[in-house]
Amino acid sequence: WYLDSGCSRHMTGDPSKFASLKLKNEGFITYDDNNKGKILGHGNIGNSSSTTLIENVFLVEGLKHNLLSISQLSDKVFKIEFDNTCCLICDKLTKKIRFIGKRIDNIYMLDLENSITISNTKCLITKEDNIWLWHRRAAHIHMDHLNKLSRKELVIGLPKLKFSKDKLCDACRKGKQVKARFKSKNLISTSRPLQLIHMDLFGLSRTMSLGGNYYGLVMVGDYSIFTWVMFCRQPISEAFNAFKKFAKFVQNEKNTNITLIRSDHGGEFQNVLFMTTRRRDHVQKNDCVVEFFETNKQLANIFTKPLPKERFNQLRIELGIINASCLNLL
Repeated sequence: WYLDSGCSRHMTGDPSKFASLKLKNEGFITYDDNNKGKILGHGNIGNSSSTTLIENVFLVEGLKHNLLSISQLSDKVFKIEFDNTCCLICDKLTKKIRFIGKRIDNIYMLDLENSITISNTKCLITKEDNIWLWHRRAAHIHMDHLNKLSRKELVIGLPKLKFSKDKLCDACRKGKQVKARFKSKNLISTSRPLQLIHMDLFGLSRTMSLGGNYYGLVMVGDYSIFTWVMFCRQPISEAFNAFKKFAKFVQNEKNTNITLIRSDHGGEFQNVLFMTTRRRDHVQKNDCVVEFFETNKQLANIFTKPLPKERFNQLRIELGIINASCLNLL
């Protein structure tokens, strides 16, 4: 049977297709070339078990094809959905699938002799589908724990199935993978660790951390692209203290001083204590320079701010996360 949106009524020229047929002269139908076909009667189409599937189908003299009218199906209780491979005909009331048609070349066809009806739509749901459905519903819990919950009836509605892992869960695999290391930059602008530190502060976060903090101070080493994050409750007063702890820790660890700090000239870095302390400790020794850059030139923004796609990709290239040639292929 052909699913035809240009056909106003179901029709066929084969009387053997009918489960019940009433012969009656009912006039003519007009084809798209203005030729006419005589209507010999109408009836209901059934399958091999004599179950009625489609009602009110015309028997047309000389018609070589079996045609199902999309508009006539829609006038009944059917909802019709098309995609590039198949067509689903569903019951509007029960939401269940009544028929499944296949796309062959550029035509959608329906085999009513082997059609899927309401009585056998359960074959579309497999045991394996239920197992992985419950795995996702339970926040990707391990299958052993699901078996325990099912066996002890600890979850209402959880079916008694044997939960086993017959394949890898893509979401679980991605969630457990370690972060890929940053690739080396093609152009290294610094010659040693701590020579240049990019800094930025993000917040106010809508969710408080376990330590009661709403802000995070991000510091990126230009030489190694190593990233540190320190959390604080207040953006200005505590950002300075967080930086002091960070500077003391890394300078002792690397046995060298922080020479250059690069920020976006935000208010948190114009704190009087911050500026005077850095000037007192290092600027006067002529071994440290504090530079303030415009926001759109700040490397640490990739971790703290929403950025335009072009700027985001440029920062990825500068950080060595991706090559420019690879980016052009995406």
